[in-house]
Amino acid sequence: MSRALFLFSLVCLLALLAARPSFGQQKPSTKGGNPPPSLKVLYTALNDSNTTTTDLESIVFRTFGKQNLSMGKVGSRSDGTLVAWALMNKETAKVMDAADKEIGQFKAIGHSGLQVLCREVPNFSNISFRVHTGGSTLQAGEFHIENYTMPPEYLPSPEVPEGREEVFEFNASKIFPKTVRQVTVYIPVQYDPAKESALIVWQDGTRHADRKGQIRATVVMDHLIAKGEMPVTIGVFIDPGRRESQKTSDKAANRGFEYDSLGDAYVRFITEEVLPEVQHRYSVKCSDQPQMRAIAGGSSGGICAFTAAWERPDLFGRVLCWVGSFVDLRGGHVYPALVRKTERKPIRVYLFGGKNDLDNSYGNWPLANLNMAAALRFQRYDCRFDYGECFHGSKGMSASLPEALRWLWRK
Repeated sequence: MSRALFLFSLVCLLALLAARPSFGQQKPSTKGGNPPPSLKVLYTALNDSNTTTTDLESIVFRTFGKQNLSMGKVGSRSDGTLVAWALMNKETAKVMDAADKEIGQFKAIGHSGLQVLCREVPNFSNISFRVHTGGSTLQAGEFHIENYTMPPEYLPSPEVPEGREEVFEFNASKIFPKTVRQVTVYIPVQYDPAKESALIVWQDGTRHADRKGQIRATVVMDHLIAKGEMPVTIGVFIDPGRRESQKTSDKAANRGFEYDSLGDAYVRFITEEVLPEVQHRYSVKCSDQPQMRAIAGGSSGGICAFTAAWERPDLFGRVLCWVGSFVDLRGGHVYPALVRKTERKPIRVYLFGGKNDLDNSYGNWPLANLNMAAALRFQRYDCRFDYGECFHGSKGMSASLPEALRWLWRK
């Protein structure tokens, strides 16, 4: 390959392959407006004998941020099944795993001390690492490698009309006083004000309504509604409550109390406070039939969704729950036994979990979800449980969301 052809190919890759940082990694600088290149670009360049030192330096600096590296910081990223580290240090650096085994050899680039390591690792692996030179540890961290082939519904399409989104701040709750939260209302293009629509309520709303986020619920809903694979559905995306003194960017202090607590407080909050406010502001008409109303969430938002339907099956007849926290955060570990001993309620439940989920002092999330699914099957609920290798989070659910919603809304 000629150097000119290589540079042309490299420019194309840089334009097409942009990666979001994974959990726990350092976010590279994007000053100037250009996103960092995918690790595929770095991996390809490192393994191409035609890559010049100048070209490789440029890729590394764009991948990890030249300023960060020049200040002595270690850059670390994961992208799909690739992991990479970079630093500027004259001493030879090593990356060791939890068993004190060397993960790989750094490659020196030029004579400035810049060195980089990029390698492919097995999918669904958990990598604890330490970067050190001599006797000093420069960085320690962990990568959860979780890579999926995303469905076509994950991306917007010019052939699929986008619903509109309205956003307002809600701070008038009497059930959860002195809390503030953002509510996003999704109204599909197909919505007819003269007719009642279906309804789905999402916990951790802003995150899941984000069209460039992990779940991209509104994008998926655009696709499925357009194809008639779910009914015309209003989406109400509710954030957990922040204290009045908190900033918008702060972690919501009331989330655990609202989501993990058992009882009917949260479902009353939705139906007595939030939904009437949505109706008042946007004049949308949603069916009051439980089979036309769903509720969704992940982790603590997942057990919250189940609790809402469990307490009021007359208001919510469908539940979408992924990596649900059916553990002893606020008593949720009782659900499997409770489900087994209680007369079956008229709710349909989709569960999603994986063997790499959390295991800590509050409980074992994989076992909790396995027990929950077994209890629902025992009581002959209309239930589906997709169990794989996912870690705690929403990556696995985002790859399965279109199929999950099709199943949830099937007739």
